Amino acid sequence: MSNALRAYIGSFTSAGGRGITTAAVDPVTGALTPLAVTDAVTDPSYLALSADGAVLYAVSETERGAVQAFRTTDDGGPATLGPAVPVGGSGPTHLCVAGRRLLTAHYTSGGVSPLPLAADGRIDGPHGPVLRHHGSGPDPDRQREPHAHQVLPDPGGRWVLSVDLGTDSVRVCAPDGDGLRLHAQTRLPAGNGPRHLAFHPDGEVVYVLNELRPLLTVCRWDAAAGRLDVRDEVAVVPEAAPGGVRPYPSAVVVSPDGRFVWAAVRGSDTIAVLTLADGPLRPRLTASVPTGGHWPRDLSLGPSGRLYAAHERSGDVTWCDVDPETGRPHRAGALPVPAATCVVLGHHRTG
Repeated sequence: MSNALRAYIGSFTSAGGRGITTAAVDPVTGALTPLAVTDAVTDPSYLALSADGAVLYAVSETERGAVQAFRTTDDGGPATLGPAVPVGGSGPTHLCVAGRRLLTAHYTSGGVSPLPLAADGRIDGPHGPVLRHHGSGPDPDRQREPHAHQVLPDPGGRWVLSVDLGTDSVRVCAPDGDGLRLHAQTRLPAGNGPRHLAFHPDGEVVYVLNELRPLLTVCRWDAAAGRLDVRDEVAVVPEAAPGGVRPYPSAVVVSPDGRFVWAAVRGSDTIAVLTLADGPLRPRLTASVPTGGHWPRDLSLGPSGRLYAAHERSGDVTWCDVDPETGRPHRAGALPVPAATCVVLGHHRTG
């Protein structure tokens, strides 16, 4: 029996993508080799794996949003695990596994919904009550209404955090029956447009990456109280960024040893490197490195410490070796994947 490392790559089928590509990951070089493709999901903008890597979940970013569960297989091609299930919202862009629930964030309709999971990972019934977001922001094009962009459990599993680009806020929710209830809401500076967040390994600091302003908002997380407090903001592009190119940050990753934060930035097509040498609450931008592609929509960290960037417009996934002293990524290779949306990595038991 072996524990093969796999990469699962989503792509927009409406823009010429293939759906979900499964690739083998070379344990030495990190290189990706395609194994199988499935178009069973329309526009799978985000993917998530179960804790054991046995089940893959895909959200369909369509007007009538849905999720599909797959059983991962030895030959690489995921097999559908039950039918696709509606999420109760339109334009879902993110999903995550939280215990025996699958949570989805709906960008277009602005809300979050839970779906029950069976012991084998299949979706076990219709979605629970949708927690609707309310509010707006100052950007007339992007913030006229709520736009939930990400949903994530906290490290302790007691709380659920949802990031809303349209209302410049992060909501803290608690499980309530078969749904969620709003516990607290943290307001970010107006016009920031928060997109994604990531926890520091100590579980006490949260980094919120903003899309409409190229800033990383640093927050203290109080797990006992379920409270998120804004402490600082740091730029993720240098002041001398190329003129005329507006940056749109997309994804944030923290190193497992808590020494670095990386952020993908579309427009400038760079990975921002921030050191945490001064402490988790004081990240400092030390480098801005080209990703090797155009429009990096997602950024993931492999078990070996390599970074993988999914480029929507150049249609590829690049992998980068990371200098262990400086945290600077160096492009090592690429796999063509048209209209790539995201990449997740995990181990799959074979044999």
